Amino acid sequence: MKRIAVPLATLALILLVWQGSVDFGLIPNFLLPTPAQVVTALANDWQLLAHHAATTLLEAAVGLALGVLLGFVVAVAMDRFETLYLALEPIVTISQTVPTIAIAPLLVLWLGYGLLPKIVLIIVTTFFPITVSLVSGFKSVDPDVVDLMRTMNASRWQIFLYAKIPAASDQFFAGLKISATYAIVGAVIAEWLGGNAGLGVYMTRVRKSFSYDRMFAVIIVISALSLVLMKLIDLLQKVCMPWKPQERK
Repeated sequence: MKRIAVPLATLALILLVWQGSVDFGLIPNFLLPTPAQVVTALANDWQLLAHHAATTLLEAAVGLALGVLLGFVVAVAMDRFETLYLALEPIVTISQTVPTIAIAPLLVLWLGYGLLPKIVLIIVTTFFPITVSLVSGFKSVDPDVVDLMRTMNASRWQIFLYAKIPAASDQFFAGLKISATYAIVGAVIAEWLGGNAGLGVYMTRVRKSFSYDRMFAVIIVISALSLVLMKLIDLLQKVCMPWKPQERK
C-alpha cells in the first residue's frame, strides 16, 4: 500500500501546486494550462490522439524490434571475435554522440516522408542500449563456469545458450526498457520533421495554433505509451526469467 500511496500522493500534490499556481496568477495561463484544461483537451481530442498514437506505436514497435535484432547480432559478433569488438566498440559509442535531431532531417531527405526514415531513426537510437547491455552481460559470465562446461565437452553454442544468455538476461532487459522509451521518443522526433500522421505531427499542428493544453495532452499520451511498453517488458522478463522471483525470496 505504501508503494502505491506515496507516488499517488506526490503526484496529487504536484497537480494541486500546478493548478493553484495558474489559478492564483503566479504563472500566466497563456503560458501554462491548468491540469483541468489538459484533461479537457485530452477528452475532447481522444479519437484524434488515438489515431496518431496508433501510427507512432507502429513505427516504434517495428523500429524497436529491428533495433533489438541488430543489437543482438552485433553484440554476439563482438563477443565472439575480439578483433571485431575492438573495431566496433568505438563506432557503436560514437553513433550515440550524434544528436538524434541532427540525423532525422537527413533521413527524411534521403528516404522520404513515409515510415522508412522513422523506423531507421528508431533503429539507430535503440540498438545501442541493447548492444552495450548484452556485451557487458556476456563478459560477466564466470570464467570457471565456462571452463567447467568445456571440460564436459560442451560446444560453443551450448556455452552461449546455457551460460552466457542467462548471465546477460538481467542487463538485456534493463537495456530493453531504455530502448523502448527511446523508440517512442525517436518516432515522435522523426514525425516532427516530416510525416502525415503520428503524435509528432499532431504536436507540430497544435503548437502552431498555440494550443498548449493539447501539447500537454499529447505529452501525457507519449508518457503513457512509454510506461505501457515498460510494463510489457516487465511481464516479458518474468516469463523469460522464471528464476528471478525465487532469487528475490
